[in-house]
Amino acid sequence: MKKILFSAMMIAGVILVSNSNAAAQDTNTDNHTIAITIPEVAILDLEATAGKNITMNFTAPTEAGLPIVAASNNSAIWLNYSSIKSVVDATRKVSVKIDAAIAGVTLKVTAAAYAGNGAGTTGTPSTQLTLTATEQDIISGIGSAYTGTGISNGHQLTYNLTAEDANYANLSASANTVIVTYTISDN
Repeated sequence: MKKILFSAMMIAGVILVSNSNAAAQDTNTDNHTIAITIPEVAILDLEATAGKNITMNFTAPTEAGLPIVAASNNSAIWLNYSSIKSVVDATRKVSVKIDAAIAGVTLKVTAAAYAGNGAGTTGTPSTQLTLTATEQDIISGIGSAYTGTGISNGHQLTYNLTAEDANYANLSASANTVIVTYTISDN
């Protein structure tokens, strides 16, 4: 009798365990989590068809009594950027500076309004800037955006070179190289 009772208790226990597992079975809905990380991004690049180093030379006058003639404006370079802003910093900017000035010469740059195949909150360019060794904001108000890459995307840069009449006496015949540096940073 003990053997039968024990067997009956075993069968009842198996039925109870089976019933408790049946209650935890699948239902008509379920869920899980996906962790998503969006990185903070702040990168820029200068793009041009024939390389990003340009040459702007003055030409000697052909008539005595005339000044040297500046090169035509150069609009070969496009500024591209990608930006994902942080929650803390609402916008970014691009600043520009040169490593050294050339006595008697003024180098200016203008950034055109955004054009291209990007998306997001692209920045607003400032007016024409006279380049100096002090950083100046050339584009402001950049949010989370990308400009597209290569020429015809981003902000087209136009350089203008002049000999300063007021400082013409400081001109010296020489070959000069000026390094122009653009930096994207938080406001």
